Amino acid sequence: MARLEMHEAGYGMMATGAQADVLFELGMMYVTGRDCAVDLVAAHKWFNIAAIKGSDRAARLRAELAATMSKADIARALREAREWMTMH
Repeated sequence: MARLEMHEAGYGMMATGAQADVLFELGMMYVTGRDCAVDLVAAHKWFNIAAIKGSDRAARLRAELAATMSKADIARALREAREWMTMH
């Protein structure tokens, strides 16, 4: 039984890293306009969520992006990230 719990714990950690990578890629998609319109608020939102999930790359890009955004847009992105985290 203990071996099963350790095995499951390992998968949980891997899933979090994989999830952070997917969320980071969503941020990249919106910041570059890959397959969608460029949306800096959405990019910041996804980078923020990915950073919360442990992505250092997302944290760095979120900070760089925030330096180019208005306070109102940053507030909107943070609000949307909070709402997403609450729902998921």
